[in-house]
Formats: sequence, structure tokens, C-alpha cells
Amino acid sequence: MKSATFAPRSTVTVIPNHQQSRGQRRRVLVTLCVTEITSWGVLYYAFPVLSGDITAATGWSTGVVTAAFSAGLLVAAGVGVLVGRWIDRDGPRLVMTCGSVLAVLALLAVAAAPSPAWFVAAWVVGGAAMAAVLYPPAFAALTRWHGADRVRALTVLTLAAGLASTVFAPLTASLAAQLDWRSTYVVLAVVVAVVTVPGHWWGLRGPWPKADGPSPARVHVRPQEIARSRPFVLLAVALGITAFTAMAVIMHLVPLMAERGVDTRTAAVALGLGGVGQLAGRLAYGRLARHTSVRARTATIVLGIAVTTAVLGVVTSVAALVAAAVAAGVVRGVFTLLQATAVTDRWGSTHYGRLSGLLTAPATVAMALAPWGGAALARLLGGYPAAFLVLALASLTAVALALASTPRNPAPRRGR
Repeated sequence: MKSATFAPRSTVTVIPNHQQSRGQRRRVLVTLCVTEITSWGVLYYAFPVLSGDITAATGWSTGVVTAAFSAGLLVAAGVGVLVGRWIDRDGPRLVMTCGSVLAVLALLAVAAAPSPAWFVAAWVVGGAAMAAVLYPPAFAALTRWHGADRVRALTVLTLAAGLASTVFAPLTASLAAQLDWRSTYVVLAVVVAVVTVPGHWWGLRGPWPKADGPSPARVHVRPQEIARSRPFVLLAVALGITAFTAMAVIMHLVPLMAERGVDTRTAAVALGLGGVGQLAGRLAYGRLARHTSVRARTATIVLGIAVTTAVLGVVTSVAALVAAAVAAGVVRGVFTLLQATAVTDRWGSTHYGRLSGLLTAPATVAMALAPWGGAALARLLGGYPAAFLVLALASLTAVALALASTPRNPAPRRGR
């Protein structure tokens, strides 16, 4: 397949980034902040709040209910590759608007599910919607529209989207206290329809900016050649392993602390403080990016995931566990922005959507498998402390891979 396939169609107006108005860039950023909070809150964070109610009301097993959601995440990984190509070619407006409409239909199908098979199928559709409305397409949009100022824009977006659980977890719980889980999902579908469908259609309008050109040494390198290159493959594996560890820590922190004798309320507070730590980590990423090379930055952040996971597996006091949970949250926050900038830091933004979709797919699959994998590892090893130590060792392997994931001629140090 020729690289020209991924050039913008002639029907799409493409202009240099510096000709984009400041007001247009601000509108795109504000729009995505609002729509990402809503999309993450409804499509992702509402499920763990409602899963217990779904199991109790339907009699379906917890495994089946959880597997349906995981199936959606797996579909999101595959569809994300196609979404990235479409955004490179046409921009995010139509893709994200259609994704929002699909999300509404999927949520209504989830609410109406009369059987486990229907429930799984609805979440498969929901996974396709996730691929079109969650972080990867939003990152692609900001990377193009904000150009050299992309790190600041990405930081603002992830800080805002970090509030999704803060807003929608209690909102979902409040709705569930007044309604059954089906009616709750209907209300949430209406929220998505009212906020994100017009938001994406109106807020993402305007010419699609021209991508920054690749570094001189990579002018003739096609995206498929990059995707098959050793640095790209090693980076994808390293980020996948790290994402698995980070998600497993989030999902199993409370059980780990319970094994250490910590009560559920205190463990929940520790998990929440980890979320605060994520926001702090994202605030620090811009400074880190300005003062480190891409190779050193990637290895350091992956090492941070490994170290904090190991500490959680070793320490026993409540204070130490809470402190380690916060530190783990800080590193996770930085890791999110590392993923968002991994392509541009190495290969520029010309084919960001396609390459980011390919790079994100293993991490999305890992995140889908992490809740089951972490629990299975704990059963195999006789407890969560041992499981956390094994996860830390796996992340140390990812550090070695990350050190070899930088091409010889990375993209210029712009936009940091």
C-alpha cells in the first residue's frame, strides 16, 4: 500500500498549522475537554459502578458481565487502527461525531439487553464507539491543531479528562440509587447524545491542519515501514507491558491492601489519592519533556511504574501503602502523556493517527486483560503482594525494551 493512500483527500481543506486561529485552537481544546470527560465517564467509569447491580438484577455471572466489557475494550484496540487512518486523512470531526452517535446506540442496546449474548454484542458495539471518542482520536486532533504547543494542550486535556471518574462515578451511583441499572444507562445515553454529538460536530469544525513534516532523514519513510521497524515494535511491546502493570495495580490495589489488613474505606481513599497523583504527574510532564531526551524519558517513566509496583508489593504499613499508591498515581499520570507523545517524539505527526492507533492497540488489549490477569496471578502465587512483585519484574523487562525503542533519527525536539 502506498503512503499516498494516507494523504488528505482533495475534498478536505488542509492548511499549515500556524494559520489556524488561536480561537479555533481554543475551541477544539475546550470541546475535547468536555467531550472526553463525558465519554470516559459514561463509557468507562459507569460500568464498575453498575456491574454489581447488573449481576444482581439479571442473575448473569460476574465473569460474563465483566467479559462483555473486556470484549468492548478488545474491539476498541482493533478499530482504533482504522480510526487513526481516517483521522490522518479526513480529520476528527466526522469520525468522533459518528463515534458519539454509535456510543448512544450501544448504551441503549446495553440497557435493553435481554440476554448475556445481547449484552456482549452491545459492548462490542460500544468498543467500536470507544475507539472513535476516547483518548487516541482526541490526542490525534490536538497533535495536529496545536502543533508545536501540543504538549501543553495534551496536558490540559488529560487533566480535564482525569475528572471523569470524579464526576460520573458519583453521578452514576446517585442515578442507580433512584433507578434500576437499565434506566440509569438510558439516562447516561441521553447525556452522551446531548453533550458529545453536537460537541464534536460543532467544536471540531474547520480546516484540518497540515501535519508537521518528518525529520529530513525520514522524508521517504512510509508509515508501514515505521510500523514494522524494530524501534516501533519494541516500543509497542514495552508500552503494552507497562499498561498491563499500571491497570492491574489500579484494579487490585484495594484487594492488596485488604490482605495487608487495611480496611476497605482506607484502601478506597488510597486509590482516590492515586488519582490525585495522576493529575500532579501530568502537570509535571511538560517540564520533564523539555529537560530529557525521548529515550531517557521513556525508560525513566517505565522504570517508575516498575519501582512503585514493587514498593506496593513489599511495604506493609498503612502510611507506606498510601504513599506508594500516590507515587504510583504520579507515574501513571506521566505515562498517559508519554503514550500521547510517543509517536511525535520519534517520527513526527505526519501519520500520527495511524501510527498511534497501531501503538495503542497492544496497550488497550493489555488493559482489557489486566483485571483478569492480575487476579489470576494472585491466585497462582498465593496473594497480591507476590503478584505485584512479578508485575514489577515484568515492567523491568519493559525498561530494557524502552531503551531500544528510539530510532536513530528521531523527530526534532519541537513542541515540548
